[in-house]
Amino acid sequence: MLIKFVNCPTELEKLKSDVEGEAIKFTDEFSILETDTFRILVDQKTGAFFSECNISAKEIVEMGTIDVSLDPDEQSDYRANRDFQEGHSAYIKMQNDANQKRVFSNIVCEYSTSYQTNTPLKIIGGQHRYLAIEDAFKNGINEYHGVKVYFLLDKEQRLDVQLISNTNISVSTDLLDRMMETVKGPELRDFCQITGLLNDDEDFADKKQRGGQLTVRAARTFVINFFKGKQIPDRQFDDIDTTPYFPKTGGIDEEWENIRCDESIWENEKLIKAAKEFAKLNQAQKEYFRTNSGQSEFSDKANSYSVLAGWAFVAGVLHKNEIRLNRHFELAEIKKTDPLSSVLLAKAKHKTDPENYRGLGTRNDTKERGRLAELFFLQADRGNGFTKSIVDLALKKYHAKQSNLEVKEAEKKLEDE
Repeated sequence: MLIKFVNCPTELEKLKSDVEGEAIKFTDEFSILETDTFRILVDQKTGAFFSECNISAKEIVEMGTIDVSLDPDEQSDYRANRDFQEGHSAYIKMQNDANQKRVFSNIVCEYSTSYQTNTPLKIIGGQHRYLAIEDAFKNGINEYHGVKVYFLLDKEQRLDVQLISNTNISVSTDLLDRMMETVKGPELRDFCQITGLLNDDEDFADKKQRGGQLTVRAARTFVINFFKGKQIPDRQFDDIDTTPYFPKTGGIDEEWENIRCDESIWENEKLIKAAKEFAKLNQAQKEYFRTNSGQSEFSDKANSYSVLAGWAFVAGVLHKNEIRLNRHFELAEIKKTDPLSSVLLAKAKHKTDPENYRGLGTRNDTKERGRLAELFFLQADRGNGFTKSIVDLALKKYHAKQSNLEVKEAEKKLEDE
């Protein structure tokens, strides 16, 4: 078979020999329909080499796998694909179509014999189509399907292919965050596993859901807010803006990039201690509601983004105040009720709130995060958990502070005129 490169840029000429070697191995191993010429194209944006061809279901199933690592060299235990959504209506339709001999196309793969050698066809995009084809093949259906196969991808190219792969089931922004973080390295995941925010060998969730593991966005929220809180002297807490930060998802967040580039953060003992204490709070919250199933919706309260952001922010503010910081941490040790007093927070309401407001920790907006920072800061002053008086005072202090900050801003504008 003739291997022909199409529009290969001059700067990539030196890679052609290696890519051709992989292509020859591929065409020897797979009985593709294209028997005369195997054309290899180049994605000019990333420099990735690929070809498009048709392979039988038998070979796709027997020599393919969806158990694909985004970083096989350094993080081989962690997968790029989202969790299989068996009950999704789009997958059920794919399954039915495959069993009626539907031919699928644009199944995105990488051909690699460097790892998992018995399954050299690594399915990067189209795992649900692959599973539908596999199901139909078990019923004796062996159609040819279109694949887009890449050769010799590096880590950045593999991520790019993941992001652009066509799919019939939408990719969550949490999965995109996880993929991008995996490419940067294992540091955030390692930190979460060491501190108990994730279990040993557990990866971040590909989609936030109640009772599920932590998302990348949640982990970033914790780390960012701890360091933002550290910048604020606790004695100035009542006089300056103390709104916790909520990072972007599904793309680049500048705040996170600026923090992550400092490799020393992973060795920060106060951050590690704070994360371990928050993991205890989260566990205590879950433990309480294991025996109170009638209110199980409160078991995941600590993982609300606004609660997590407020708690981490205050842990940063109090990092030098050992007495108050210990009171903040000891919230996890309250045994009389759930540590976060979820029923009490559900009833909390300020006169400015709309009728459909469902209480503290149910939203993620600026106001919600600011209120919870006030509440955690107040609790650390006395300890012993939340009371109605403390919750009411926190709401009032937040709104009073915002009004005062608006006055100061108006006065500054007047001075500048």
